[in-house]
Amino acid sequence: MRQDPRQRKRDGKRVARLERLIEVSRALNSTLSLRPLLHDIVVAAQELTDTEACSIMLVDRNSGLLYFEEATNLTGIRSIVVPMEGSVAGWVVKTGEPVVIADARSDPRFYRKVDEQSTFVTQSILAVPMIARGNVIGVLEAINKRNGVAFTDEDVELLAVVGDQAAVAVQNALLFQQSDLIAEIVHEMRTPLTSIIAYAELIQRSETPMEQRSQFADIIRREAERINEVTKNFLELARLESGRASLARDPVYLTTVIHMAVNVMRPQADAKPVRILVDVPPTLPPVMGDAQRLHQALLNLLSNAVKYSRPGDSITVNANCEGNRLAVSVADTGPGIPAEALPRLFERFYRVPGAERQALGTGLGLSITRQIIEVHGGEIHAASEEGRGTIFTFTLPAGCPQA
Repeated sequence: MRQDPRQRKRDGKRVARLERLIEVSRALNSTLSLRPLLHDIVVAAQELTDTEACSIMLVDRNSGLLYFEEATNLTGIRSIVVPMEGSVAGWVVKTGEPVVIADARSDPRFYRKVDEQSTFVTQSILAVPMIARGNVIGVLEAINKRNGVAFTDEDVELLAVVGDQAAVAVQNALLFQQSDLIAEIVHEMRTPLTSIIAYAELIQRSETPMEQRSQFADIIRREAERINEVTKNFLELARLESGRASLARDPVYLTTVIHMAVNVMRPQADAKPVRILVDVPPTLPPVMGDAQRLHQALLNLLSNAVKYSRPGDSITVNANCEGNRLAVSVADTGPGIPAEALPRLFERFYRVPGAERQALGTGLGLSITRQIIEVHGGEIHAASEEGRGTIFTFTLPAGCPQA
């Protein structure tokens, strides 16, 4: 009996999607790096469901709130807080069941703030729970089936399988991330703790002169401050990397943020002396984000520039609009960074060889800066030439008028 050509075509498509699903499963189980993993999940989900966009929201273990962690074709939604009440994702978390919504705008569970901030128009939604060890840890959503067609039972089945596999992979990545970070911080604390123990023992010796005891006490204080700084930065980085950091989503005018950061660093620069120049338009379009965190990112970049610049060097802060993105750079005329060190600058605890002779640091500042920029939907990179200075540039999405 000859098979209907249309049925044969449908069967072929189903086989192809199942084969792709197997490939996705292998890929998700092959990485323990959280950010690339989340990106791979939404890209695969969008492809398998043939939709315009896909997103992942994870449940914060402390607050119980939902945060957008990754998405395709949805700009400016990273770290949006989604309420449990009055949202499709919240309903999925509470019930643990998938849901198909054919007309999102007529459904009372539709959370409109996402469309308002992303300028995306949601029409239909397929949402499935991400369940690991019996707990819903997040929600995977596919949005707007292409060509206006309806979601099928096969779409629900495929996305549910991806959601289950994604939940296990994300849980494993989070556990690995935590153990990896803990191992690194213990390693970094070992040296100052050893110094504190050694100098505390020397102070207790009766033959130690009073003048040396005072010096040793000062060393203990500095090492304790170093541990405190490492701990504070470590906790901030852990929150940012795991998505547990609560970020504001307000219009932020970077002209103001830049001048505030420069004013904070000016006394340290003048004491060296190092000049700080600002080349920023009086008005720039706002970016949506957290002003305090962006201020912190700029302070980290300026602090590094001041610390590693030589007396007489200069630092220039520049900002401008490039299409629909805002670009900010911090450039110095300092000693520069070796080419082999550039690819590792944003790694946790990494310090350029020999940098410890110029200034103290935890090696976490640039990692934190990168995380802050990335959770705002931006990118950051560095360029340098030994003997001729270094420039850090980051871009953020903004509603810039076209030139």
